[in-house]
Amino acid sequence: MERMIINYINKSHIKEALEIPKSANLQLKPLGQGEYNINYSFIHPGNNKTMVLRINTASQMHLENQIEYEFNALKLLQKTKRTPKPHYVDGSKSILPYGVLVMEYIEGRPLDYNKDFKKAAAIFADIHSCGIDEASFLINPHSPTGAILDECKAMASVFLDSPMADMEKKARLRKFIDSVENKQKAGIPADRTYSIVNTEVNSGNFLINDDLKKCYLIDWEKPILSEAAQDLAHFIAPTTTYWKTDCILDEDCKQRFIKEYCGFSKGCFDTPYINQRINAYLPVTCLRGISWCAMAWVEYNQPGRLIKNESTYNKICKYLEDEFLNMLEERYFNA
Repeated sequence: MERMIINYINKSHIKEALEIPKSANLQLKPLGQGEYNINYSFIHPGNNKTMVLRINTASQMHLENQIEYEFNALKLLQKTKRTPKPHYVDGSKSILPYGVLVMEYIEGRPLDYNKDFKKAAAIFADIHSCGIDEASFLINPHSPTGAILDECKAMASVFLDSPMADMEKKARLRKFIDSVENKQKAGIPADRTYSIVNTEVNSGNFLINDDLKKCYLIDWEKPILSEAAQDLAHFIAPTTTYWKTDCILDEDCKQRFIKEYCGFSKGCFDTPYINQRINAYLPVTCLRGISWCAMAWVEYNQPGRLIKNESTYNKICKYLEDEFLNMLEERYFNA
């Protein structure tokens, strides 16, 4: 992969676009990877600033223009001062068969659920208050909870149709889907007060510093227009908090976070309203986490996968164990 990227750097317009001398020898350092993106850092020889080179290998949203979608979202969000500044995008795949994005590198540590609720609340409030007049390019589902359920069913089908998957776990997954579907048929009050939401707000996607104003939300692979509560529910859901930290929030912690968020929202939302909307999203949000893990388990056990992360695979297996599934069933899938 690195040889392909070096070849791309030397043959594409990336140096010209970033005002880097053609003769410059850029040194790439691995910066981490997700399931569908590989990231590198490099030093810009003109200003000595660290930059991020992001290679997109696939689209979770089934978009042909995935990398441009992320780039345009980052451009729109610049006014919030809570996201990385984008500098370059190439979705042509003419030299490298993947999308390419260059953005600024931001210092910071992952979010700590034990001490960073105030900072997370401030980040969310600033992002959710960003104007959406220029956001028409973002996916805008008519029914966000219905769209998430459809996504869950599509991901779950990979597991349900796989001969490798355990039959008992298939039955539990079907039960969870039925529970959420029945809740939605019973009626979830609609709300068309939409914001730009990230949809992927695990602790590793935050960069936290001592200064409240220098805390950020990164990884804008899947933004959409939806209710602010979609992000908030995802943030506090056990399927999110347990992913990187093994933390599961109790009700007091959840309410403390919601109170902080409502305080930063400058009167846009009150606590009872936000609680109602979050409760509408929590079951389908947890189903999404389990459905994704089920799908990813199948993908990880097939040959030829480009990105393989051992720690991710181990956590996927944890999510599919009975102990974790029992907890989710008791909280969200019994009714």
